[in-house]
This record gives sequence, C-alpha cells and structure tokens, in this order.
Amino acid sequence: MLAEATRVKGLILFEDEASFAQWGSLAYTWARVGQTPQIKTSGKRRGYKVFGAVEYFSGRVFYRRFEGKFNSQSYQAFLEEVLEKTSEHIFLVQDGARYHTSREMQEFFERQRERLSVYQLPAYSPDYNPIEYLWRKTKRKGTHNKYFAEFGKLGEAVEPALASFEPKPAEILGLFGCYSKGETKTEQIAA
Repeated sequence: MLAEATRVKGLILFEDEASFAQWGSLAYTWARVGQTPQIKTSGKRRGYKVFGAVEYFSGRVFYRRFEGKFNSQSYQAFLEEVLEKTSEHIFLVQDGARYHTSREMQEFFERQRERLSVYQLPAYSPDYNPIEYLWRKTKRKGTHNKYFAEFGKLGEAVEPALASFEPKPAEILGLFGCYSKGETKTEQIAA
C-alpha cells in the first residue's frame, strides 16, 4: 500500500470514530495528600460523536461531527465529504466495525473504486491505527477531569480541541511514531 500510494501520489487515511462522553473522562492528576479531587457528573449518557481520519504523508486531519448512531449512512456521508475535499486517490485504512463492512458500504466502495482503495486492520488491533492517539490527545485537551452540565458545553470543549490539531500537521505526523521508521505497522498491514 505504501509503495502504491507513493507511486500514484495518493493519500493514506487512517480512519476511526470516537464518542466523547458528556460525563467527561477521568485522568490522573496531582493533589495534596488527603484532598482527592472530585469531578461532578450529570449521569447523562450522551456522547459527542465524531468520524475522523489522519493522513499519513501530510498530517492532514479530516473530521465530522454528527448526531445519532454510528452507522453505514453516517460513515458514507463522512467519506463522501472527504472525497469532495480531495482529488487524490485515497488508500483508506479502517477497522472491522459492522458499518464499515456492511453490504451498503461494500456497494459504496465499489462505486468509488476509481478514487478509493480500502484496507482492513486486523481484528482487535487499535494500536495499529494512529488516529487512536489523536482521540486520546483530544480527550486530554477537551474532556479530562471536566464536568459538562449541558451537552452543548461538551461540544464547546471538543470542537476547539480537535480544531487545534488542524494547523499542526507536524504534531499529527508525530502520532505515527514507529509507523514511519524501519519496518512499520503500515508495511505489516500492506503485507
């Protein structure tokens, strides 16, 4: 895949989705002995849902927030948006979520085969997908140890955290770490 993408000057996109919980996310922090920090929670089980992709060569970030459940229709809408924003051939690396591999998505991929080649990650291997590190950094910036009494406040925290990575392609490329040195996981996927 890497050689082919280089040859055709294509884009390698690592895709995934994330749900940022209204109840925030907990992280280790410092506190005085005996003064354990307390974080409020609303008990509401809503999530701010985002599809995203990071580009292997440039560090470009694509993401789209949406309402509802992750499904084939919302995934297809995200990929159509990415196709509209690019002109290169896309080598898409995705996990095996059901809505990624559904009949509807297979038909979509077939219709888009001139612009889109799809590669599946092995089952249960999130460590092979560098966008997972972007989700972690976004949670660290936007939701760790924070309380969101209103759902809108969650979006007000997540959106700027995600947007902060767009002008920093070097930081995104840093997420690839071992993917770009010696024998990489990308090459293992392509094999």
